Amino acid sequence: MNALISDTQGLLFVVLLMVAFALWLQKYKIFKSLGPVLTVVVLGIILSNTHIVPISHEFYDSISTYCVQAAICICLLSMNVTELKKLNKEPVLALISAIASVCIVAIVLGIFFAPKIIEGWKCAGMFVGTYTGGTPNLTAIATGLDTSRETLAAANAADYVVSTPLMVFLFAAPAILKASKKWNKFWPYQFSQDELDEKGTEPLMADKKWSIKDIAWLLTIGFGVAWITTVLAQAIFSDSFWKAGRLLLVTTISICLAQVPAVKKLRGNLDLGLFISLIFLATIGFAVDLKQFLGSALMMTLYVFFMLVGCILLHLIICRLMKIKYEYVVLSMVGCIVDAPTAGLTAAGGNWKSLINVGVIMGVIAGACGNYVGIMVAYAVKALCGL
Repeated sequence: MNALISDTQGLLFVVLLMVAFALWLQKYKIFKSLGPVLTVVVLGIILSNTHIVPISHEFYDSISTYCVQAAICICLLSMNVTELKKLNKEPVLALISAIASVCIVAIVLGIFFAPKIIEGWKCAGMFVGTYTGGTPNLTAIATGLDTSRETLAAANAADYVVSTPLMVFLFAAPAILKASKKWNKFWPYQFSQDELDEKGTEPLMADKKWSIKDIAWLLTIGFGVAWITTVLAQAIFSDSFWKAGRLLLVTTISICLAQVPAVKKLRGNLDLGLFISLIFLATIGFAVDLKQFLGSALMMTLYVFFMLVGCILLHLIICRLMKIKYEYVVLSMVGCIVDAPTAGLTAAGGNWKSLINVGVIMGVIAGACGNYVGIMVAYAVKALCGL
């Protein structure tokens, strides 16, 4: 059956309309809980499976080619390495434990699950990426590993089904753990209320006004880095690795550029990066054939469930043995599994005023590491499974 809208100009309009509509819906509680990423993907699935837009089109490939790397670069321009000075020994150890736990469990479980899932070794890397920094890493690694749109959509859905209840619990964890006498007896390593009440500095990523000059320079840097890294990756790496190599180059160069004083002054990079990412993710939803999707998602969901349970248990064991304060343990989990802003909100919600910036910094570092460890785990699982 032919799609109602199949010309490029019409599809561009539909994509932009979907993104604008998904962002507008975030003012409602139910859609805010879903988040703009999943909202856009679900809208795309509905439109393609009701034959309003086609499931495949050359326009979608163009979006993937030009948008993803630029979005990654623009988002990473918030990474300020001087903020690392605010971290002492304990939060650093907690963060290392969280990232290592995700990698170890993903590899161990990947040996069993990867052969049973279409592009399973790629999924292992994608989930490591998303649980060390959030959904943008999942999308970035999927692109770097040349993952099919169907697999990416299934991974997004599996991630949502399993991680959303966990995210709600982690957000409520400060209040729950504080009220639990058994927990306080089991984990006596914690801050006093006076220490938590200390006034921190202003939030790292506070809302700012931004101008057309900011937009112009952010787009120039983003698409410029995307072009340069593509040329370099094709020249340096083999045909089978150049896309993954390009992702690592984009991450490294973007973090370096983020330290330039003139770049630090640019505002609005997170909003702009999200907008470009949503354009790409809209086309991901278009590519999902529900009949094929429903058949492949169950095993992937089980992989995500056991992976999250396993990495959290391992992380708790390691941190308990090292006697790390539980506030750092919670923030490291939120920073990895969800994202930096949510880590800051979790600290704020628990009235951990002195730890708000620390939580955000931990999440930012985890997000920057995610692309590296995700690619590493993907190829490790591939080698171990002989795929």
